[in-house]
Amino acid sequence: MPETAVENWTQISHLKEHVGEEVTLKGWLYNKRSKGKITFLQVRDGSGLVQAVAVKSELPDASWQAAESLTQESSCIVTGVVRADERAPSGVELTVTSVEVVDIPSEEYPISLKEHGTDFLMSHRHLWIRSRRPHAILKIRSTIEHAMHEFFEKREFIRFDTPILTPAACEGTTTLFETDYFGDPAFLAQSGQLYLEAGAMAFGNVYCFGPTFRAEKSKTRRHLMEFWMVEAEMAYADLWQNIQVQEDFVRHVVGRVLEKNRADLALLERDVAPLEKTVAQGFPRITYDEAVERLSSAGSDIKWGEDFGNDDEDILANQFETPFFVTHYPTAIKAFYMQPDPNRPEVALCADMLAPEGYGEIIGGSQRICDYDLFLERMQQHDLDPAAYGWYLDLRKYGSVPHSGFGLGIERAIRWICRLDHIRETIPFPRLLTRIYP
Repeated sequence: MPETAVENWTQISHLKEHVGEEVTLKGWLYNKRSKGKITFLQVRDGSGLVQAVAVKSELPDASWQAAESLTQESSCIVTGVVRADERAPSGVELTVTSVEVVDIPSEEYPISLKEHGTDFLMSHRHLWIRSRRPHAILKIRSTIEHAMHEFFEKREFIRFDTPILTPAACEGTTTLFETDYFGDPAFLAQSGQLYLEAGAMAFGNVYCFGPTFRAEKSKTRRHLMEFWMVEAEMAYADLWQNIQVQEDFVRHVVGRVLEKNRADLALLERDVAPLEKTVAQGFPRITYDEAVERLSSAGSDIKWGEDFGNDDEDILANQFETPFFVTHYPTAIKAFYMQPDPNRPEVALCADMLAPEGYGEIIGGSQRICDYDLFLERMQQHDLDPAAYGWYLDLRKYGSVPHSGFGLGIERAIRWICRLDHIRETIPFPRLLTRIYP
């Protein structure tokens, strides 16, 4: 495999393969310190960070002047010999033989190594993502996304892309972003699920991945207005088969992060023991009834039929060491498309996966209603206009089968995997209730 798309330089992440050789790096100056006639350049290129040692007596004057002129985030080309160094975080160091300036910022770089307030950093998010902490988080995000596709590909799911602009709601009409579609109202998608069900009737097992939108006036640490979801839909799958796929999916994703991002997790000071338990153990499963009993015993004033608040989820999460499922929620508090339990219609054949350590729900899933008449009845109960869902009702007319699916919001999963305080760190450019810039 080539190290880069261009062959005339080497990525920092591959330097260990070139000990004793002269290589060229193309990147940016992360930090610099000088000690007399020696300058220590910390160079980053997106794949990693390495210290390059420039000694005046060993360099042409032009290269030494170039090294001295570099300021934070100057772009530069550095050539040198790779030396093994166990003390270095990357395990290697570069003895510089040449430095070339590509561009020096015309103004002082806004983000220094000192502490900055959250609002300042969010306003400079386009620059902040160059720093080590967000860089580590977003590398983990990339691993998670790759692992998701890998999982579904191995299981022969078809990727089925669903629209962003939709004519109707999926998760409820109170959280829709509305826009004009050539004179008609249209909405930013809350989920790809309804369209994904059409895909399941065509291909059997399908999944989609893309941005989704909720106009929730929420300022919690768990909510974004725009977030990314991976969703799967499976024909002929019941609730329990659905749950097993979810468990296998999360264990696979976490396993890949542990395999590829140990250094990033260490930088974030993430204790990996809970993640290792997630990969090694099966996920507990309790019913909503059991959950309410557990909450009542722990002092919660929740009543049967109420949805869990954040505090309730935290109480439950503290009782488990791995992600766990809560199944069979009351039908009245769940979405219109969820199949009621035939033996107990007041509860739905559904499940939420909650993360341990107080990070709340990361997956919601259910068996879907496949009976046309029952589906129509549920739509009426939710005051939904059947005319707006004609195509969706067709799926229950022509070859309907039992089917199930789920959706995982990857920002919530990242927040748990990285053990982050706020969800705004999980995405390159978060959209919050009070922020749409940059």
